Amino acid sequence: MANPRRNSYSNSLENPFQTQTSWSSFSSLIHFLKRPHAFPFLLSALLLLTWVFLRLQYSTSSHGFPRTHEKWTQDDDIKANLVRFKAGFPSSIAKDKRGWLLNPISLALDSGVKGGAVSCESLHVGEIRPGGVRGNHRHHTCNETFVIWGARTKFRVENRQIVDKGYAEVIIGDDAVAVAASTRGTAHALVNVDPLHSTFFIGCQDVTINYNSSNTDFNVWKDL
Repeated sequence: MANPRRNSYSNSLENPFQTQTSWSSFSSLIHFLKRPHAFPFLLSALLLLTWVFLRLQYSTSSHGFPRTHEKWTQDDDIKANLVRFKAGFPSSIAKDKRGWLLNPISLALDSGVKGGAVSCESLHVGEIRPGGVRGNHRHHTCNETFVIWGARTKFRVENRQIVDKGYAEVIIGDDAVAVAASTRGTAHALVNVDPLHSTFFIGCQDVTINYNSSNTDFNVWKDL
């Protein structure tokens, strides 16, 4: 039978040795870090910690704001004069794994979007950051066709058939590409309602607009 006192005595002898070894290792590390040639090591460690922090932050953001699949009906899109497509492969605009590719004018016509641009006399490409608004105006001399993608985006277009509001409005999800049109004399607006991502859009007008003239009404809706 083992002697409890002997085991206790042995442990009491081993513990000081282990403590001394640990303290010696710690002292050696401190001494090393004080030397000039430890700077590259410290810099590498700092860069590694920064990379880990950014990865964790990105992962947290991605889990906190997952990609959304908006609920919508075809009737909503018809009222907004808009058609949407799945951005991922396969879809009618993504023929292979390289991604989607389209012609705004022909796709709008083929998809039943009415009153859009008949040509691209004026073309602009833009970004809308979270919370930003583009448009909110009414052109009297041109038709315009839009391609919208990248983030949750509110698209509003004047529709006098909707008696209570006078406009139609839909939310385009960040997993979709939308093609929409605004006929001359019809107000339109794009609003980024996404907490993280930027909206990207192409606007194709069949007449070059002079924004200094009276042919455009600005700030049509005061609630945007």
